[in-house]
Amino acid sequence: MNISEILNWRYSTKEFDATKKISNEDLEQVKALLQMSPSSTNIQPWHFIIADSKEGKERVAKGTQGFFQFNEQKVNDASHVIVFCARTDADNNYMLHLLEQEEKDGRYPNDEIKQMVFGARNIFANIHRYDLKDIQHWMEKQVYMNMGNLLLGVAALGIDALPMEGLDMKSIDEEFALREKGFTAIGVISLGYRTENDFNDPGKTPKSRLPEEEIFTIL
Repeated sequence: MNISEILNWRYSTKEFDATKKISNEDLEQVKALLQMSPSSTNIQPWHFIIADSKEGKERVAKGTQGFFQFNEQKVNDASHVIVFCARTDADNNYMLHLLEQEEKDGRYPNDEIKQMVFGARNIFANIHRYDLKDIQHWMEKQVYMNMGNLLLGVAALGIDALPMEGLDMKSIDEEFALREKGFTAIGVISLGYRTENDFNDPGKTPKSRLPEEEIFTIL
C-alpha cells in the first residue's frame, strides 16, 4: 500500500455514478472502519445511520432542502450515505455500559485495572463537563476523528467519498428522532464511485496544499 498514491487519488467527489453500488464485502469493511475508529478514553460517542436504499437516501436528503439544495444530488446519487451522530452527553449509565462491554471483550485482567480505567475516563469527561464546559464539543471531536479515519480507509478500498456539513442538521435530527435518543447529527459522508465528468477529479482540477516548509517544523 502506497499512502501517498491513495491520498492523491482520493478527493471530495462532487458527482457520483448512480448506477454503481458498493459491494456487501466492501460495506462490511466500511462498517469496520466506523466501529474500530479510535476515540479519547475509548468513549465511542457515536451512532451511524447508513442509507443505501432509495427511500433511505431520500430521508437523509430532506436535510438538503432550501439553502442546502446543492447537496441533494450528492446524497441521492451516492451508493451509500452515512449520517454521523454524536452523543449529547455521557452520563453514568453510558459510562457503565462502556465498562461492561470492555469487560465482556476481555480488556481487564483484574478489577483494579477495570476501576482505574473507569475512574480515568470519568476524570477526563468531567474536565470537559465542568471545567472546560465543552463535553458535547469534545465528543463531537471524536466523531470527526472517525470521519477522517473513514475517508482514508475507503480510499484504500477504491471507494470515493464526500464529507458534508452543508445540510440542515436539525431537520435530520427530527427525521430520525435523534435528540430523543441522546444524539445529534453533525455531518454526512456520501460514498460511491466518481463519474468521468466530475469536475473535481484531480485529473481535471489538480489538488492544492500548502508547501511542506510552511506546515512542518521538524525538531
